Amino acid sequence: MGRIGGNPDISMEHVYGLTLRVARWRAGAAGTPLLFLNGIGADIAAAAPLLAQIQGREVWTLDMPGVGGSPDALMPYGAATMAATVMEIADRFGQATLDLAGFSWGGALAQQIAVQFPGRIGHLVLMATTPSVNAPGIGWAALLDDDMLASGLKLPTATPLGLAYQAAAMAGWTSAAMLPSLKNVPTLILMGERDGVVPACHGQSIADLIDGAYLETMPGSHLFPFTHAAKVAARITAFLDQPAMRQAAA
Repeated sequence: MGRIGGNPDISMEHVYGLTLRVARWRAGAAGTPLLFLNGIGADIAAAAPLLAQIQGREVWTLDMPGVGGSPDALMPYGAATMAATVMEIADRFGQATLDLAGFSWGGALAQQIAVQFPGRIGHLVLMATTPSVNAPGIGWAALLDDDMLASGLKLPTATPLGLAYQAAAMAGWTSAAMLPSLKNVPTLILMGERDGVVPACHGQSIADLIDGAYLETMPGSHLFPFTHAAKVAARITAFLDQPAMRQAAA
């Protein structure tokens, strides 16, 4: 289990038969809280350098079953079930409305949450993700590129069963038919300029489906939210500080 930076509050939440490790930075701070959903196999410690730098609000995240400090699930789960599980935790924290950010696998889950719980998401930030996990061009071998190896990040931190269940949860998943319903949710899509895992064209596909979404390219490859954490945190903070109303595309 990696060391978690930024001194978050850690709890174990028991929801629908799952036990999930949750980290909260600036718990109870004024303003709309931000929920961050990580990539497949990645734990709280990997996200901590990014999340600790997002200022002016509570930020929280969790380890999926079989990842980091969360034990394996007893049975497989689907995207809709995990979305409901995550939002049950938000309810326990008293968060009727929250901002939502997701990276890679977590970006797909963030899309699922946004369409499954309409009216509860103020802003949506999608990073290095796709509207269809089975779309052509996704290349997991690119996780071994020089940029990622040089970062020193150790991913994933999951058990074999944890990885298998995360992959199975999104097998055949697509948000394409649902994304137009998010036209009133201010959405920022960030893609890595050298991402060989989820190329930038997938971000364009999302932007084409969400009227008014912002699409921007960031330096780095697939792990750019972590390898360029300060730049990404500043961009997310600026976006979240905009009023939660329909944003016109630039």
